[in-house]
Amino acid sequence: LPISALNAFYNLDKPLYVRYFLWLGNFLTGNLGYSPTFGNVNTAIYSWVATTLELQFSALGLSLAIGIPAGIYSAKHQYSRGDYTVTTAAIFGVSLPTFWVGELFILVFSLYLGWLPSSGAYSVYPPYWWGFPPLDVIAHAILPVAVLTIVSVAVIARLVRANMLEALRQDYILAAKACGISDRSITYRHALKNAITPIVTIVGLTFALALAGAPALETTFSWPGLGFRFVQAANVLDLTTVQGITMLITVIALVANLCTDFFYAYLDPRVRLH
Repeated sequence: LPISALNAFYNLDKPLYVRYFLWLGNFLTGNLGYSPTFGNVNTAIYSWVATTLELQFSALGLSLAIGIPAGIYSAKHQYSRGDYTVTTAAIFGVSLPTFWVGELFILVFSLYLGWLPSSGAYSVYPPYWWGFPPLDVIAHAILPVAVLTIVSVAVIARLVRANMLEALRQDYILAAKACGISDRSITYRHALKNAITPIVTIVGLTFALALAGAPALETTFSWPGLGFRFVQAANVLDLTTVQGITMLITVIALVANLCTDFFYAYLDPRVRLH
C-alpha cells in the first residue's frame, strides 16, 4: 500500500487532537483497532484475556488459601520457630522478582528434573503431558502459577499476621476469652473477621500489580496471555496492540479495585457507601 493510503487508514493525516478523539470514540464503543501483526485486536484479545485471567485467578486463590492460615498461625504463635519461618519466607517472597524465580523453576523442574513443561499453555501436538489434554493444561500452568503464588502469598501472610496481632490484643477478644468462648471461635469468628477487611484491599492491589507484571512472567514462560502478546507487539512496534492491551489491563485493574471497595463495605458494617 502507498504511504498516503496507510496514513488515511490510521488517521495519521489528521491533526493530533482529532486523532485522539477518534481513538477515544473507538475505545468507548469497544473498537480497539486493527493490528498489522494480529489482525482485528478485538478478536485476538479475547483469548489472551482468558489465558491471563486463568493464571491470575488460580494464583490469587492459592495465595489466599495459603497466606491467610499462615498469617493466622504466625500471629497466634508469635516469636516461635513457626513465626520466624513464616516471616522469613515472606520477606524472601516479597523480595524475589517473578522472572528470576520463573527462570530458576524452569532450570530445576523442566531442564534438570524434566517433571514439567517449561513454556506455553498447552501442547500443540501429542504426546501430552500426563497423557490427556486436560492434565496437559494443568501441567503447563503449574510453574507460572507457583511463581505468582510465591510472590502474592508473601504479601498476604505478612498483612494477615500484622492485623491478627492487633486484633488479638483488643478488649473484645479478652472479653470473649473471659466468657469461655472456644479459641477456634475467637480466632475465626471474631479476630479474623475484623482483621480480614484490610486484606481485601491488598488483594485488589495485588491483582492489579500482578497484571502489571504479567509481561515479565508470561514472557519467561511463553504463556500466551496479554503480557506475552504485549511484549511481542512492542518488539515489532505494533502500537495498536500495545495500546489496546494497556487500556484493557487498566480497565480490569479498575474493575477489580471497584469490586474490592464494594466487598470491603459488605464485610465491615462500619463502612457505608453513600
